[in-house]
Order: sequence, then C-alpha cells, then structure tokens
Amino acid sequence: MLHKIDWYIIKKFLGTFFYAIALIISISIVFDVSENIDDFMAKDVPLKAIVFDYYLNFVPYFANLFSGLFTFIAVIYFTSKLAYNTEIIAILSSGVSYNRLMRPYMVGASVIVLFSYLLGNYIIPPANKKKVDFRNTYIGTRKSGVARNIHQQIEPGVFVYMKSYNASNDVGYNFTIEHFVDRKLVSKLMAGSIKWDREKKRWIIQDYYTRTISGYTEKVTKGIEKDTLLNMVPQDYEVVDNIVETMTLPMLNESIDNLKLRGVNTTNYEIEKHKRRSGPFSAFILTIIGVSLASKKIKGGVGFHLGLGLLLSFSYILFMQVTTVFATSDLLAPWVAMWIPNILYGGLAFYLYRRASA
Repeated sequence: MLHKIDWYIIKKFLGTFFYAIALIISISIVFDVSENIDDFMAKDVPLKAIVFDYYLNFVPYFANLFSGLFTFIAVIYFTSKLAYNTEIIAILSSGVSYNRLMRPYMVGASVIVLFSYLLGNYIIPPANKKKVDFRNTYIGTRKSGVARNIHQQIEPGVFVYMKSYNASNDVGYNFTIEHFVDRKLVSKLMAGSIKWDREKKRWIIQDYYTRTISGYTEKVTKGIEKDTLLNMVPQDYEVVDNIVETMTLPMLNESIDNLKLRGVNTTNYEIEKHKRRSGPFSAFILTIIGVSLASKKIKGGVGFHLGLGLLLSFSYILFMQVTTVFATSDLLAPWVAMWIPNILYGGLAFYLYRRASA
C-alpha cells in the first residue's frame, strides 16, 4: 500500500518530470517556429493548420524523445534536494528500509514507462503521419523517388523483379514475374514495363511475353498489353523517408511479416520495433541509478548530482546510437542491439543500488 510519504515522493517525481518536459517542448516549439516561419508565410499556410495539424502533433514526439533524459534529471534533481534537506535521512531513520524507499520511485517510473510506451507505439505514429501530410500539402516536401533493382516475393512461390520503379508516375521498367510450384518454375512473364491504373486499381503490363512450362514442354505467348491483378500496390515501392515512424505497433508488425514474405530486408523496421520496447523500459533503470546517486549527501551538492546525471544520460543515448549503427550494418541482431544498453546500464544500476543501500 502507498502511504502519505509515498504520494509525496510520487508527486515530486512526476511533477518535476512533466514540468521539465513541458519546458523543453516550449523551447523546441519556439526554435521550430523561428526556423519554419518563412516557409509558413511564403506558402500562406493557415494558422489553424499550423497549430492543429503541425504543432499539436509536434508535442507528443518531443515529449517521448526526451522522456528518458528527463526521467533521470527529475529523479536526480528532487532526490538530491530531499537528501540535502535531510528528508532522506529522516525517512530512513524512521525505520523505512532502502528497498521500501524505492517503491514510490518505481510507481512513478511505471507511470512514465506506460506514458512512453503508449506515446511511442500508438499516439506518435499517427501524429507523425499528420505532420508529413501537413508538409506535403503546404510546404511541398514530398519525395516519391525511384526505387531500383526490386526483387521480391509477393506471395508464396511468386517472385517479381523490376529494374526500376518510378513512384511519381507509377511505372516499373524491365518487369519480370516468376511462378514456382514445389521449387520448380512453371511460368515466367517478362515485360518492358508495368503501370498502375489508378482508376481500375489494376496493373497494366505492356510489351510482354510469357513462358509456360509443363514438364518438358514449353509454351510462349506474346502480347502488347493486358490488365492483371497482383498482390502488390504502388505504395510498396514508394521511397518515403522514415516511413516506419508513421506506423503504429500493429502496423509495424504486419509490415515486418509482409516484407519477410517478400524477401525484403526488415532491419530498419525491427530496429524501430525493439527501440519502442526497450526505450520505455529504460525509465526503470535510469530511476534506480538516479536515486542511488542522489540519495546521499556528497561534496558538490545538487549541481554535482545534475552534472553526473547528464553525463550518464548522454552516455546512454550515445551508446544506443552506436548499437543502432551495428544493427543497421547487420553486425548485431536488432533486438540485441536495442537491449544491450539496458542490460549494461541495468548492471550499473544494480551495482549503484547495492552500494547505496549498504
């Protein structure tokens, strides 16, 4: 059960955390406005769209981006003040164990973990999509691009190849589709181009010929143009920056399964998936480290605690970036790369906790 002192610590913890988050978001918005004000005015972007379509969806992203850092800072700041006001000593002297003292901190950390998990997996992705739509509509920064050397499995036993695909006009060039049964090629279609008909929602294959193989016999069919239904859509080949950031967790899992079926590299998708899982969990680790460091008086006061806290926070963020590079380069499995920082800093948290409670 939680007592009055528990609620006191929880309110201090979460109050400091949300105050710090609100402060950094306000500063970020000011800088973003100063950076984009010229584009907004040049394009005559409506104020309502700027506020509700852009900045309202800007807030969740930055709230989650800095949640780990400000969890640590919040714990360090208010726990250090408790220690230097001898409140920690008074609590422990009343018979409360160090383990029991950690309970309200873990409750507060649980609230932040849930807050960060829901933001990262269900709230921020749709918000990011609205931000992208806003920029596409008013600023005109959409990049459709050209995908090259596409080789994918669109359904079991059916493979497609395109030398290039231009998303601006929905046309693929040097198209090939192969159909295998029991690992044996039964048909192969080769075409000069394939185009998506936006009205009929079908693919139009142009200048093609088909080889149909049955045992030792082969039949060749040629044609100029034909409509066909294929298990793929133009969106599969659009080159969109940071598309994984616009997907909720269920959408991300579905995309990973579909891309694996097609034989596409899913490393970036899996990195994003495991980052969303490991990131919120770090609040527990950073909370334990923060309490262990700040619960005792040391020379240097609150300033030393904050400096040490910032150093550890930035080293954690830097280490996360390094392991992400390893995962992107296929030197580490995505889940390993995303959880290594938590494992190592979890060991540090255990060591500091044992030392502080001794």
